[in-house]
Amino acid sequence: MPVIIFSDGSKKKYKKFISIRKVSRDFKNINKNYYISALLNNKIVDLSTIINKDSKLFFIKKTDEMALQIIRNTCLHLLGYSLKLLWPEIKLCQSFVNESQFYYDFYKKIPLTEKDISLIEKKMNFLIKKKYNIFLKKMNYQNFKKILIDLKETYKIKILKLNFKKKDNISFYIHETNIDFLTGVQAPKISFCKYFKLQKLSGVYWKSNSKNQMIQRISGTAWANKLQLKSFLKILKSNKKIDHRFISKKLNLFHLQKDSPGMVFWHHNGWFIFKKLKDFIRKKLIKYKYQEVKTPFLMNKSIWKKSGHLENYQDFIFSTYSENKEYCIKPMNCPGHIQIFNNFLKSYKDLPIRISEFGSCHRNEFSGSLHGLMRLRNFTQDDAHIFCTKSQLKNEIKNCIKMIYEIYNTFSFNKILVKLSTRPYKRIGSNSVWDYTEKILINVLKDSKIKFSIQEGEGAFYGPKIEFELRDCFNRNWQCGTIQLDFYLSKRLGSFYVNKNNKKKHPVLIHRAILGSIERFIGILLEEYNGFLPIWLVPIQVKIINVSENHIEYCQNIFKLLQKKNIRTETDFKNKTIGLKIRENVLLKIPYILICGDKELQNNTVSVRYFSGKMINNINLLEFINKINKKINF
Repeated sequence: MPVIIFSDGSKKKYKKFISIRKVSRDFKNINKNYYISALLNNKIVDLSTIINKDSKLFFIKKTDEMALQIIRNTCLHLLGYSLKLLWPEIKLCQSFVNESQFYYDFYKKIPLTEKDISLIEKKMNFLIKKKYNIFLKKMNYQNFKKILIDLKETYKIKILKLNFKKKDNISFYIHETNIDFLTGVQAPKISFCKYFKLQKLSGVYWKSNSKNQMIQRISGTAWANKLQLKSFLKILKSNKKIDHRFISKKLNLFHLQKDSPGMVFWHHNGWFIFKKLKDFIRKKLIKYKYQEVKTPFLMNKSIWKKSGHLENYQDFIFSTYSENKEYCIKPMNCPGHIQIFNNFLKSYKDLPIRISEFGSCHRNEFSGSLHGLMRLRNFTQDDAHIFCTKSQLKNEIKNCIKMIYEIYNTFSFNKILVKLSTRPYKRIGSNSVWDYTEKILINVLKDSKIKFSIQEGEGAFYGPKIEFELRDCFNRNWQCGTIQLDFYLSKRLGSFYVNKNNKKKHPVLIHRAILGSIERFIGILLEEYNGFLPIWLVPIQVKIINVSENHIEYCQNIFKLLQKKNIRTETDFKNKTIGLKIRENVLLKIPYILICGDKELQNNTVSVRYFSGKMINNINLLEFINKINKKINF
């Protein structure tokens, strides 16, 4: 007997096979509170689905996360439909939903401008008021391809060829006269889409490859009701104040330029933080017995071909020519580390060998995906590769996990999501090896009592991986740490050691990163701490300010003493009021502001304004130094 279950817990049983469309007719108010698109045996299904005697069908409430996904899928098609009505010559490209937003790419000979966004929104709202129904249909590959050819949708034809086989039946949605084969389930009625907002227009390359045509991307957001949309837009507005790019301008940390997209210009203060983070990681590398190395930016294309990276990441690799030879600018560090391992003969007694590098990598990310420090074309990885035997694997992976948590705990990150990414469709190696490597990672996570979810098909082409994501103050997840297990790369690039039987053996390779991209990690820290970074990490820890000219000499003596104590200090003797100088330095997020006036001079003391806003008057200077010394000299 089919069972219908609603989000509020109520149930309804049917005595026979029934379609979801029939269920919706039985409940006149269902569209007001629930989506007709539903969850059947844990899979999203559509209107045309027939439920059988063993089925459990869950109707999804409008405000549920899955319902919001359905709204955004529908908004995507609505956006594409509106573009075609306004500019019939537009060629629609790929589209996708990511977290709270949706994106549609398109090509227009004369590009759209930001002014056109309001026009598109008006057209979308006009279509929503028509309250038309949305239908799901199926068609064989050849007939669907013929429709796309008749419509001259050149990019959609490419997507069809890339993602479907000729024997496939293609599912597509119909919005009045417009068709689109979006992968996500859509709502049955367009009226569900009325709470949306288009946000941004940007340029991207087709398939993220700079050699391809430059196209455009529109991004937007959609919600279940007006209150949700209003709240989201309000949060976006307030979040700008703690966006790492906004904080950077205030603290003079870095800048980005349009003529060098995805490349960071580090200023003195920002570069200081960068170097300090590297020093912190270096101490951990010494503790866990890593060798730090440096490998070239450029290596011959043949190395990347042997490793398999060229085949699997070609669109993201920058290349250049010299003396009729082609070179790749490294997108990752593993082939370089293998060259170092291969340089000397190794015995099993030498293993494990842990090679680390602060490797500067370049990846040709498409311009529309670039986002401050969070996604760049040039970034630095705290990368490492461990060459070991099978018997050493579990212990090495456990040490990697221990090191990762040790470092994250230093920064008080407690929202750490752990995911196990399994074999992708496009991969190398036998299933038996993949079974073995996946089982090892699962067992290590279980032994370490770490909760994890599984991401089917998201592993690297050479092996499965554990991903460590940090949830930031905006509830976004950023992958930082990763542990990847690899039985193939050392073999492909000719790595071996001599075992106890005097025979050559290929080592197992563990790819490991902790911060991941150091640039991204700094961006996360700036937002998480709202610019008030841990005291040991900030460029200026103490600022000394004078009340009048009579106190400058006393301030200079304090400055010299603090410098001797290795406390990073600056003075502010500008001819401004004391209130204005305090305010300026508070905005610069200075942890400790020392104020020196007549009382402080007479008593040989200082008054301290802490970064928290707390004020302590006339404290002994040495007492102050002893109090903050541990925090400052971390």
